[in-house]
Amino acid sequence: MKSFGFLSFGHYGPQMGRPGFDGGVSLREAVEIGVGADEIGVNGAFFRVHHFAKQAASPMPLLAAIAARTSHIEVGTGVIDMRYENPLYLAEEAAALDLLSSGRVALGVSRGSPEPALRGWEAFGYTGSEDPRGADIARDKFDLFMKAIRGEKVADADPAQFGAGARLAIEPQSPGLDSRIWWGAGSRDTAEWAAEQGVNLMSSTLVTEATGQPLAELQSEQMDLYRKRWVEKWGTSGRAPRVSVSRSIFPIVTAQDAQIFGRQGESSDGIGQIDGFTSTFGKTYAAEPDVLIEQLKADSAVQDADNVLLTIPSQAGVDLNLHILRSFAEHVAPALGWQPNTAGIQHGYPLTR
Repeated sequence: MKSFGFLSFGHYGPQMGRPGFDGGVSLREAVEIGVGADEIGVNGAFFRVHHFAKQAASPMPLLAAIAARTSHIEVGTGVIDMRYENPLYLAEEAAALDLLSSGRVALGVSRGSPEPALRGWEAFGYTGSEDPRGADIARDKFDLFMKAIRGEKVADADPAQFGAGARLAIEPQSPGLDSRIWWGAGSRDTAEWAAEQGVNLMSSTLVTEATGQPLAELQSEQMDLYRKRWVEKWGTSGRAPRVSVSRSIFPIVTAQDAQIFGRQGESSDGIGQIDGFTSTFGKTYAAEPDVLIEQLKADSAVQDADNVLLTIPSQAGVDLNLHILRSFAEHVAPALGWQPNTAGIQHGYPLTR
């Protein structure tokens, strides 16, 4: 593991047990968690994107707010549901934010996960999908999105202004942004497909496969297939692709930690249904730092990944979430090969113990 970040699901509402915990409070707290994480030295602040639910939806204003108050941390998503997006407008927004943040945007995108609305992308005006899950339009949009951020000309120019046959690219352009796009893959096939597209691989706390193997083994197999396909397609002379996995990890360093998270460490991988797929769900890691280190060293996917995202209980507030991130940064991550950003050193936070 070279870097770690956090992944927030952005839940809010009265069901969270906090009176007045609405969308505004949730977003403002997300900014404060991002700022605090940057000071600790955490490498990435990532957010889930959902629609028609009391969760974070349009990510760009949030990412922009965090980027404006930080200096080093990557700001990104895990993942944007392409079924709901205008790919050219998304490309413009992503490029603008990347320029404003000096190249710190890292967007995870994919077909997306199940949403509360039935074929909700059609309510957004995106019709024509022949797939009940909308995978066809998601991939078509992704293809156009990548062409746009790579500077390809995607629209006919007005011949009165440019002459016959001219084509236009989106503006602004942010060179290098395409190297920081991730595809959220759930299976071996989609992992290999991501390699063929020349984008990074993002794997969540579940995969849409169930073979009886632990989640870590399934993800490691996907990573191996992804990297092999990358070399076949792109060779070894260009940039190295990045791979990220997500985990629920809670270091127990105080009595309060033990009270809040202690029982969760007894969980195990599970099998269940999601969006019609029989899927493997990952367990929660909750233990004292020395135990966590050994558990995570035995997690093959964590060891094989370049980046690990800690899923955080964002609804629990700023202080608890920064405590989780600081505990991991101080007591666990250095033993796993973590390379922090420089913000933590500049701000005096101890990164090792």
